[in-house]
Amino acid sequence: MFENIQFANPQFFWLFLLLPLAIVWYVFRHKKETASLKLSSIKGFKVSRSILTSMKPLLFALRLVALAALITAMARPQTEDVSTRTKTTRGIDIVMAIDMSSSMLARDLKPNRLTALKKVAANFIKERRNDRIGLVVYSGESFTKTPITSDKAIVLRSLEDIKFGQLEDGTAIGMGLATAVNRLKESKAKSKVIILLTDGVNNSGFIEPATAAELAVEFGIKAYTIGIGTNGQAETPVGYNLDGSFRYGFRNVEIDEDLLQNIAEQTGGKYFRATNNEKLSEIYEEINKLEKTDIEEIKYYNKHEMFRPLAIIAGLLLLMEVLLRYTVFRSFV
Repeated sequence: MFENIQFANPQFFWLFLLLPLAIVWYVFRHKKETASLKLSSIKGFKVSRSILTSMKPLLFALRLVALAALITAMARPQTEDVSTRTKTTRGIDIVMAIDMSSSMLARDLKPNRLTALKKVAANFIKERRNDRIGLVVYSGESFTKTPITSDKAIVLRSLEDIKFGQLEDGTAIGMGLATAVNRLKESKAKSKVIILLTDGVNNSGFIEPATAAELAVEFGIKAYTIGIGTNGQAETPVGYNLDGSFRYGFRNVEIDEDLLQNIAEQTGGKYFRATNNEKLSEIYEEINKLEKTDIEEIKYYNKHEMFRPLAIIAGLLLLMEVLLRYTVFRSFV
């Protein structure tokens, strides 16, 4: 009941210093008004003391409590409800360009690179609540899986739907980057970002990665590039078994890190290397921290005044004191 109570005029509490002074004054006046007569003995007198006489200080106590309630009311006790509303003042449009070539099924990340990426990317999307996100997928060719949208449910469903075999195999990094740029070039957002992930070298497509990077610079788009895969060899699909399942074998991991670094530097982004699940997760967390969305928080304060009950109590106590003084205690005042 008394939690979160604030006082609008706490300076009035200094008036409580008057209460001890009032008590001292009352005691002094009471002694002065009490008549005294010195006798050698009172054995011959029958002493009878009225209960009203002993209760006479009650009048002063009522006045004192009324004064305390009035002072507290003057200090204006109040409670405060705070509600907030957030407004995005500087949103970010993000396109995630995901390599879905056969090498993304390599098992150096668990259970494989593509599945590990989808899990980490999903967490990233959920945390970007105030941004618009789109998906581009590429292998030997590229296409837009989801245009930039603020509906995260649609993006997450599209991400989960990404599977190997939906495109011709290969690694067309330039095509993937160019398609992502095409999705962002009309964006009115103050910050436009591409997160491009690959595990190979550019070996397909008719657009060179350098050309796509120049387009990104022209439209003010920043690219974060991620090379995924262990150093050395990885267990990668090398063919099909009779039942249609993949046959795995060890192959050298080839990632054109110089190309990915150049794309990132040219566009003002950053290059990362993910060699395991934990590192991939850390990379997306770092990108999440690097790209901050400006949020304006508006607070609404609703104050509830509580001085009225105290003022009423003070008035009732004073009224009671006056009534008792001129009725019950009339003969003793």
